[in-house]
Amino acid sequence: MHTLPQNLANGLLLGSMYGLIAIGYTMVYGIVQLINFAHGEIFMTGAFGGLTVYLYVLPAGISMWIALPLMLIGGALVSVLIALGAERFAYRPLRGAPRLAPLITAIGLSLALQQAVFNWYPKAKNDRNFPQIPGGPFHIGSVSFGTGDIFLITAAPLCMAALALFVRSSRTGRAMQATAQDPDTAQLMGIDTNRIIMIAFAIGGIFAAVAGIAWGLKYGSIKYEMGFQAGLKAFTAAVLGGIGNIYGAMIGGVVLGLAETMASAYIAEVPGMQQLGGSGWANVWAFVLLILVLLFRPQGLVGERVADRA
Repeated sequence: MHTLPQNLANGLLLGSMYGLIAIGYTMVYGIVQLINFAHGEIFMTGAFGGLTVYLYVLPAGISMWIALPLMLIGGALVSVLIALGAERFAYRPLRGAPRLAPLITAIGLSLALQQAVFNWYPKAKNDRNFPQIPGGPFHIGSVSFGTGDIFLITAAPLCMAALALFVRSSRTGRAMQATAQDPDTAQLMGIDTNRIIMIAFAIGGIFAAVAGIAWGLKYGSIKYEMGFQAGLKAFTAAVLGGIGNIYGAMIGGVVLGLAETMASAYIAEVPGMQQLGGSGWANVWAFVLLILVLLFRPQGLVGERVADRA
């Protein structure tokens, strides 16, 4: 039990990262009823965008305290441009098509983005070292954490609070809620629904870029394949919380991160289940949790309230 505080902290950090990515899934689904399976690759390209700024734009040896904000801006620009391009050229022409068509398109776009980074980015097929914020590790009691953890646990609630304030208080946020509730009526009331959909994709891209930078800072490296599994986990988090609910996405991410970490750490201690413990089973227990939630509460942990779906 002496490892419990550390495992709780690890689960909270992992869940915060899943939540940041899941918000992009849930915002797009809440407005256009589209599951953007390429969102995991938007997260990946945001990380590579930040690394590109550090390696090829900024002078060598620059302090990470100066470089980090510029890396966030560069990563966000890459993610937003790819997200907007996907919406405009891949998804918008299929908006009135059967739902299977945009789903297949999203999977194809995901593979295309993976291969683009693999083929065009120098040495992308190998793990690329990611620059680190100096300092640490730090200790609070028995809990140890690094500078990348501090960035993540700071960025996640700040991003969530900013999004909640934007959705609740701005005219664009209210237009997003109206579009999510009834896009046809919203358009009749003078709302440019295409613009609102593009804003949703852009916000999802920004959050994905922040998560991508956080991933590199926490784990020390990034790879072109990292978006697939992280995106799948984030989609699971969105479903757990209640797909279409922005608050549920973060809650689902935290629940998933905690469940994955605790199961990996402690399931082997259960009599008769020694072979099912360890990090190799983390993915299995994450989806076991998803199946249980879908069986007993299909609307997700938070539920889907129509008025809050944006």
